[in-house]
Amino acid sequence: MAQKQYGPATVEVDGEGFMADFSQWTREVAAAIAKEEGIAELTPAHWKVIDYIQKDFKENGQVPSIRKLNKSGVISTKELYDLFPGGPAKKAAKISGMKKPEGCV
Repeated sequence: MAQKQYGPATVEVDGEGFMADFSQWTREVAAAIAKEEGIAELTPAHWKVIDYIQKDFKENGQVPSIRKLNKSGVISTKELYDLFPGGPAKKAAKISGMKKPEGCV
């Protein structure tokens, strides 16, 4: 397993850069991943999505789909694309410290 440096933290990542061990996730690591993904700053709206993804994963064992995020009322699909442009499900999951969502290329 590869390792990646995010600020002072070294985390294990898979071949696509997704964290292999969620216990290594911190808000600082999330901010560093976001910058790497082209998101300069995580806003309260970003954190709302990140918190929901983590909560849902803990409850269901799967990273929620865009459809599930939209149906949850946490965020609309358009807002999700605005917050995480160029692959919202993949980017949101990566920043949340989750594995790659099923169905993402």
